[in-house]
Formats: sequence, C-alpha cells, structure tokens
Amino acid sequence: MTITVLVADDHAVFLSGLRAILDTEDDIEVVAEVADGDQAVDAALRLRPDVAVLDIRMPRRDGLGAASAILAAPGNRTRIIVLTTHDTDEYVHRAMSAGARGFLLKSMPPEEMIAAVRIAARDDVLIDPSIVRRHLARFADTLSAPAPPSDVDRLTAREREVLLLLSRAHTNSEIAGLLHVGEETVKSHVSSILRKLGLRDRTHAVAYAHLTGFAGQARPSPGSN
Repeated sequence: MTITVLVADDHAVFLSGLRAILDTEDDIEVVAEVADGDQAVDAALRLRPDVAVLDIRMPRRDGLGAASAILAAPGNRTRIIVLTTHDTDEYVHRAMSAGARGFLLKSMPPEEMIAAVRIAARDDVLIDPSIVRRHLARFADTLSAPAPPSDVDRLTAREREVLLLLSRAHTNSEIAGLLHVGEETVKSHVSSILRKLGLRDRTHAVAYAHLTGFAGQARPSPGSN
C-alpha cells in the first residue's frame, strides 16, 4: 500500500530535498508540497494524505497551528509529523498535546525520516532520540523514590516482557510482531503496566525500567496474556 504524504516548509531548498528523499521510496508518494501553514491545512483537508510533515516555523500559520486544525477536522485520518530545528519543551508538549505522531529535528538522517513516515502511517509515535534522552533524564529526576524492583512481581510474565521491549524503544506494532499478538493487546498490556506500577506514561515506564535495572535483564519467557 502506498503512503501518501504532504510536506510543508517555507524553505524551498529543504522542502525540495525532503520531497526528493521521500520520493526515492516505492511505498511513499508525496502528493503535495506547500510553503505555509494555511496552505498545509487546505491541502490536507482536500487531499486527505496519510501523513503530513509540517515545519513548526512557517508564515501565516505555524506548523503546530496547522497540525491542530488538520487533526480537528471531522473524519480526519492524516497523521502529523512535526519538524523543527528547535527542540524546546514547549514545542514538544504542544505537538504531542495536539496529537502529532512524530516530533523530529531537521538534522535527522534521511533514512530515519523515511522510517518516521512509515511509523506515523501505522499510527505509532516517534520522537527524535536526542529529545527522548533529554526527557528520560528529567523523568528520572522525578523518580527520586522509585518503586523497588520487586514491584515488577505484580506484572504477569507477558507484561514483564512488554515492559522489557518498551525499555528497548520498540513501538507497539513492533512489540505486537515480536510477541505474535495484536496491537490492541499490546496497548492493553501497557495500560496494565502503568496502572500496576503507578507510572504516568510509557516514557515514565522506560525510565522506571532503566532506573531499577529491569531493562538490563534477559528477555523473559512469555507467560499468560
């Protein structure tokens, strides 16, 4: 199946280069390239691409405003990737709060940009690794009194396996493939892990796994679902 993509950036050279990168792939088709946020919204609502790659800093309407408008449209199925040269906490928070499926720095290598489009198309989330590392350090600071490793005993064998795979940066769809289960089953396991360990979100779960040493364990044998 071909992934249709809209790209939006007010820098013509970058926009042309991004299109050239994506057009090298047989399963990706760039259906529109625009230079400002208003054009991005208009093109997204008209063409309904699978993925829209939006620069944050654009004239008329910035990428975050365009993302919010696209995602709020009735019947929208377009996944949003936000691009920036500035990885401020405000930008990350606003992008994720709006429902973006990716937050990437423009310095990301071409092959990773291609992978990001495929990840967004299947409704998984990708945040630039450098941003994740910074936020993991911050989450680690908030876990000043982490639950003891024995709390992992509250998890089923399958939940422990899911937590370990989360700690190794696998997406839900990748975990589903490795465990030969559906993505909804994986999502259910993740929700159960967060509830049992009293964690806020999957990033917090990754921090917990590393701080307690759980992430360094060998992959456990799967138990009950």
